Amino acid sequence: MFFTQTNWRPIAEGIFIPLGSLVLALVLFGVFVTILGNNPLMVYEAMHQTAFGNWRTFQGTLLRAAPLMLTALCTALPARMGLMIIGNEGALVIGGLGAVITGLLLSYGNLTPSLTATPAELSPLLIQLSMALAGILFGGAWIGIVGALKHYRGVNETISSLLMNYIAIALLNHLVEGPLKDPRSLNKPSSFAIPEPFMVGNIGDTRIHYGLIYGIIACLVAYILIQRTTFGFAARVAGGNMKAALVSGLPVGKLTLVICFLAGSCAGLAGMVEVAAVQSQANSSLIAGYGYSGILVAFVARYNPIAAAMVAILLGGIINSGGTLQRNFNMPDATVLLFQGLVFLVVIYSESLYGRLSWFRQSQSQ
Repeated sequence: MFFTQTNWRPIAEGIFIPLGSLVLALVLFGVFVTILGNNPLMVYEAMHQTAFGNWRTFQGTLLRAAPLMLTALCTALPARMGLMIIGNEGALVIGGLGAVITGLLLSYGNLTPSLTATPAELSPLLIQLSMALAGILFGGAWIGIVGALKHYRGVNETISSLLMNYIAIALLNHLVEGPLKDPRSLNKPSSFAIPEPFMVGNIGDTRIHYGLIYGIIACLVAYILIQRTTFGFAARVAGGNMKAALVSGLPVGKLTLVICFLAGSCAGLAGMVEVAAVQSQANSSLIAGYGYSGILVAFVARYNPIAAAMVAILLGGIINSGGTLQRNFNMPDATVLLFQGLVFLVVIYSESLYGRLSWFRQSQSQ
């Protein structure tokens, strides 16, 4: 009875169309690889081995997947309300800056400590939680500005969030090359480093830091928030029909501000993870493209937070294979960016297929 009554068309489309998009992107990427004079099957095998071949390489994949899970939520959450936010990179950068500022203030009481300064004797857990909170607040406020512009002034959220990326990057460059600069960072201007005892450590004996746990928890919480709470229901109603939501008396403005803040807070937490678990200081390495890649993760996952976690692992593996393609096949390290671009274009096109494929319509009628 359950199988006959269930409408499987949306479920089947949600599985097969994204998978088909990835397969088509692989085929197109194989054509590009062939043009460069390489065997695409060998390239695919090398990418697979580098990403998932053994436990050591899989750890590298998970390291790159952690920030992708968080930045994907910056696009996925507002999208459920009909808002297209692409300011992920800017929120990550601002979150990283907030984490560094908080870490330095609590560690030294100064943003530019002397070279002989001794860190304060505080609990590492307290410092780490404070940095995480700072990343959440800074990133949330940054995308919250986008929500406020949308609600109060009617500014298109896609354009404003894109421009906010450039502002965040300019602010980072200004601070690390000026007021926050460590005089010892000559070739790569950076802020002073967070003391080693206050850095976020690794899980057990692995190379995987606790940022992966943050990402998984954030995806689970986001799924529950959107699918199992009245707030999520209200956001989905507003995303389905904004006019109907207004007529029903839903506080659309409040929903917009809150969901934009939550979206930015996830990307800001990713910035904190990059600073407190990887870089230890703010510099141009924060602009690593995780924010832009998070947009792709959200699109492929169809804005589903649980699916975003799995897609982030897949894309993390692709990113992890860049060095192998460069060493073994004499291909540019940025080749993986081309593959990401192909996936993005194919996924965008596949959006037009939902509800239009005859096979799924026939399945529904049966």
